[in-house]
Amino acid sequence: MIRRLLCVQNQSASSPSSLFSSTSTNNNNNKKKPVVLLGAPQVAAIVTQPAARRDRGKKLTLSPLANYALERGFSSHLIFTPQRAGDDTFLSDLKALQPQLCITAAYGNILPTKFLDIPSFGTVNIHPSLLPFYRGAAPVQRALQDGVKQTGVSLAFTVRALDAGPIIATQTIQVDDHIKAPDLLELLFHKGSKLLIRELPSIFDGSAREKAQPQDDSKATLAPKIGPDESWLFFDQEAFVLHNKVRAFSGWPGSRAKILVVDRTGQKKTLEIKIITTRVCTHESVQFNEADDIAFVDGALVFPCGRGTMLEVLELQLPGKKVVNAAAFWNGLRGQKLKKL
Repeated sequence: MIRRLLCVQNQSASSPSSLFSSTSTNNNNNKKKPVVLLGAPQVAAIVTQPAARRDRGKKLTLSPLANYALERGFSSHLIFTPQRAGDDTFLSDLKALQPQLCITAAYGNILPTKFLDIPSFGTVNIHPSLLPFYRGAAPVQRALQDGVKQTGVSLAFTVRALDAGPIIATQTIQVDDHIKAPDLLELLFHKGSKLLIRELPSIFDGSAREKAQPQDDSKATLAPKIGPDESWLFFDQEAFVLHNKVRAFSGWPGSRAKILVVDRTGQKKTLEIKIITTRVCTHESVQFNEADDIAFVDGALVFPCGRGTMLEVLELQLPGKKVVNAAAFWNGLRGQKLKKL
C-alpha cells in the first residue's frame, strides 16, 4: 500500500531546495512513499503560505516553496495556500487526499484539531531547536540572540499546544560564533530532513508513537516572533550582545543603527545604516579622542560599547545602496568623522 503524505512549510523557512535535495525515496516494505516537499517521486500535495507582496508591496509573489514546486512541474491545483489551516474548504480538500501523514516545517499557522485528526499517522513537525527550548516562531533567531553554543533540531508529533508534542528524535550541533540565522536555519532543516527520512519507517509501523518522549514543560522556553522595531542597535549594550543580535536578525529584520557624520567645518548630519557583519573587537590599544568616536582599525569600524567593550563592523549598507565593506565606507567619508548616537 502506498503511503500518502502531505507536508506544509512556511515561505520563511529554509530554501525548498535544501529540503528536497536532502532526501530520497524511503523503502518500507519496498514501496515508494509520496512525500510532499521532500522530493520523493510521488507527491500528494503542498501547503504553504498565501502569496505575499514583496519589493515594498509592489509585487504579489508566491512563496519560495510554491515557486520551487511549479518550476519542477508540480500541479498547481495541488498547491494549497489557505489563509488559515482551519478553513473549511481547505480541510475538505485535504481530507479528500486521504493523507496518512502530514509533515510541517516552519509553517507558521496554528493547526486546529480538525486538521490534526485527518492524517491517520498524525502530523510530524521538524522544529529547529532542541525542544522544549525555544518553542515558537523564531527559535533560531532567539537562540543566536542568546548566544547559545549548542542547538539542534527536533522531530516531534504535533499537538494543539505550541511545539509541545512528544519528541521522536533530535540531533545536536555546535554553534559557530559567527554563523548567521539564515545559514543556521538552512543547516538545521537539512539535518532535520535527514532525521525525518531515518524515522519514517518507525512512524509508519507505529513504534515512533511508543518511543516518543514527552517534553518537560517546566524547562520550556519561548521564541516569540520578531518585530521590526527590534532591529535597532544601542551601543550602551556590551559588544557581544550586539554581535549576537546582528547574527540573529540577519536577513530579516536586519540590524540598524544611527550614527553622526561630522564634516571638517563641524557640521553634523545623522545617517542611518544597516549593519551586516560584525565581530567582537579584541584590540587592546584602540584610541578614541572622545567617548562617542567611531574609529577605523584594520579594515573595521570600531564602535565603543557598554562596559568598555568594542564592536567591529565589517560590512554595512546605506539605504538604497549595496552592501559594502567597512574600508570602502570609510574611504567614501573623505576625512569626515563618525560618532555613535
